[in-house]
Amino acid sequence: MDSTTVAAVPRGLAGVVVTDTALGDVRGGEGFYHYRQYSAVELARTRGFEDVWHLMFHGRLPDAAERDAFTAHTASLRRLPDEVRAALPAIARASAPSGPLAGLRTALSLLGASAGMRPVYDLDADARRADALAACAAVPTLLTALYRLGRGLEPVEPREDLPYAADYLRMLTGAEPDPGRARAVERYLVATVDHGFNASTFTGRVIASTGADVVAALTGAIGALSGPLHGGAPSRALDTLDAIGSADRIRPWITERVLAGERIMGFGHPVYRTEDPRSRMLRSVAESFGGPLVELAVQVEKEVVEILAELKPGRELHTNVEFYAGVVMELCGLPRTMFTPTFCAARVVGWSANILEQSADPKIIRPAARYTGPPPPRPVPAV
Repeated sequence: MDSTTVAAVPRGLAGVVVTDTALGDVRGGEGFYHYRQYSAVELARTRGFEDVWHLMFHGRLPDAAERDAFTAHTASLRRLPDEVRAALPAIARASAPSGPLAGLRTALSLLGASAGMRPVYDLDADARRADALAACAAVPTLLTALYRLGRGLEPVEPREDLPYAADYLRMLTGAEPDPGRARAVERYLVATVDHGFNASTFTGRVIASTGADVVAALTGAIGALSGPLHGGAPSRALDTLDAIGSADRIRPWITERVLAGERIMGFGHPVYRTEDPRSRMLRSVAESFGGPLVELAVQVEKEVVEILAELKPGRELHTNVEFYAGVVMELCGLPRTMFTPTFCAARVVGWSANILEQSADPKIIRPAARYTGPPPPRPVPAV
């Protein structure tokens, strides 16, 4: 491309529209986001995970018969092929220093290769959707198996009679979960299925635009999610609450860090300029459990807003999804090393829906970069 045709864009492509989508959007100025035509938070309050999965893949919420059929079909896909199961102990050992999310990249690639998943370029829409369903259904099984193997425990086989969220908790802990905790985790999963053109979603769509197979695109998305600026904050936000410890330490602890210009984990979002609606919903979930951790979290949120009003007038900073997500997952018995992998177990559905949508467009995503090095051409020096 000739340099005179390259358009100037903001760093990080902030605010740049790169495609059209029918899957959903984020309206940061008003604190609202949606999956297709429905409020995502309302879906999290009123619908199960499989309903939203069906919505993202098929464009509509299922009726009762469709829900039953879809739930049964996706549950049947959770069991791993023998060749993948046999490889998991070695993957868990090799990825032990990095954790289950790193191991998932390898395990999911193996799943796709063993299934013979072909490039989306060579498939029709039904075959692409079938590959995406198989990959999404396997992610909870892979993540929980890698976690347990990494701790010297045997993986727990999936059960087809439990919904996605409940079976995920069961495979992780080894015990059938309390219905209230299973529903709390399900609400979190629904609330994090999709969220506009975040870094991992965009990564998945770029790979899909090349015509690569579904799992190749998902593996790239997982790699993007692993970065601490994207998916690594829920446990760090909980670490903040641990460091504060008690209500009387909130003000001095927060004030010191605000004056030092440090980031307060769990606060702020690159899109929202008001309260993150996911945080508001998850705060209500946390408050339904109650207890000292919830009380401390609510007080920290209140005082951070007050301290910023005093020290940084005009600068609004609200809790993001990670703040109360960490609290909810802690209360539901999830280990902190599984907070970001649990996010992945939800977002894989949103990534896949985006991959399917992108696959229908034959145009490869191929932006340009502005060269800023020494002026070329220069003579190549002799040796």
